[in-house]
Amino acid sequence: MEALSQRGQYEKGGIGRWFRDFRDQKILSLLEKDCGCLIDLGCGAGITLEKVVKQFPEKECLGIDLGKDDIKTCRAHDLPVIRGDVYRLSLRQESADCCLLLDVIEHLTRPEEVLEEINRVLRPGGRLILVFPNDRMFFLFRLLFLKFKEAFYNSGHVKQWRPREMKRLLRKKGFGIERSMNLPFFLWPISLYHLLRARKGAAEDRKDRSWV
Repeated sequence: MEALSQRGQYEKGGIGRWFRDFRDQKILSLLEKDCGCLIDLGCGAGITLEKVVKQFPEKECLGIDLGKDDIKTCRAHDLPVIRGDVYRLSLRQESADCCLLLDVIEHLTRPEEVLEEINRVLRPGGRLILVFPNDRMFFLFRLLFLKFKEAFYNSGHVKQWRPREMKRLLRKKGFGIERSMNLPFFLWPISLYHLLRARKGAAEDRKDRSWV
C-alpha cells in the first residue's frame, strides 16, 4: 500500500489536523521554562518540531530521525535535524534538558534500550514527554469519518501500549511520572492518545497527577 505522508495528511486539514493541533498544544504546555535544549526523537516530517521552534525560539532544538525522506522534508522547512538511530544516539551524556518521544515507542522492537539511551542523554532532572496511540480507537474514528485508506493502512506498530504498563516501564528505567493524561477524553478506552511527562532520576512519583 502507498505510504501516507505525515505532511500530506496534515495539510488536508479537517478533523485530523484539528486533533493533531490539539494534541500538540497539550504537549507544548508540558515544556518547562528551564528546558534550554530539546531533542525530538523520531521527529518524522517535523510537524511538532516546527511548532516548538516557532513558539519557543529561545530553546535549542534538534530533531532526529532515521528516514531519509523525513529528514529531507524537515530541512525543506528549515528545521534543525540530523539523521540518526534512536537506539544509538550520537549525543553526549547528560546533554539534553528534554526529550520528546511522540508516536514512536509503539514502533520499537526494543523500547527498553531506547529509554536507556534517553536516560543517558538527559541531564539529571531532565524530562521525557512521551505519547502513544490507542490503535483500536483510531481505527474506529477513521471509519466513523469515512477515512478508509487511513483506517486500513499498515501503521507498522509492533505493540499496543497501555498507560499502566508504560508507567511501570518508565519507573523501571529510572523515571518518575509527573503528568499523565488521556486525549481527548478522560477515559483511556475511548481516547486516541495517552500523554506522559516523566522526570529522570525521580525516586518517587510525588508530583504524579495521573488520570488513569
